[in-house]
Amino acid sequence: MTASLTAAAAGFGTGLSLIVAIGAQNAFVLRQGVRRHAVLAVVGICALSDAFLIALGVGGVGAVVVAWPGALTAIGWIGGAFLLVYGALAARRVLRPGGALRTEGEPEVSVRRAVLTCLAMTWLNPHVYLDTVFLLGSIAADRGPLRWTFGLGAVLASVCWFAALGFGARLLGRFLARPAAWRVLDGLIATTMITLGVMLVAEA
Repeated sequence: MTASLTAAAAGFGTGLSLIVAIGAQNAFVLRQGVRRHAVLAVVGICALSDAFLIALGVGGVGAVVVAWPGALTAIGWIGGAFLLVYGALAARRVLRPGGALRTEGEPEVSVRRAVLTCLAMTWLNPHVYLDTVFLLGSIAADRGPLRWTFGLGAVLASVCWFAALGFGARLLGRFLARPAAWRVLDGLIATTMITLGVMLVAEA
């Protein structure tokens, strides 16, 4: 039970670290939340898409490891290196922030257009595949039998983040409109990613 909770908590923390980063998708969800327009549809698309991709990563990478045990070592090195780079980029944003999320000054869009825009931002973004399928999948594979518990934690993180961003946008909007807030978040992301990267490389 303790091992399962630890794996789920690790998945939640890792998933949240990857999701909470300033970008087009988060800006769009926040913008829709502030306007209270198509929020449920947008949050649902983001959360369900993440859940599918995380499951694909956990199942796919896990299957490769079972078929070829040596893949775990290769995945550990590649995934660890990617995490270290990801962490370094987050640390760079702390030192050289790019600004805050902007939600004002853009025209209203229809529900259909909001849905299509959300789908495009989610599925046409190459980083989402690196983060969910490859990166989370590689870290989950290192958990062995508990990889699905780890994946469930990551899915829960995605649901919590997008729900908070969309439905809590009226409160979060003011907080996330300040560059200093993103510097704090990026600092936490950098610490988490670099720690995980070092652990993956050390265990490879």
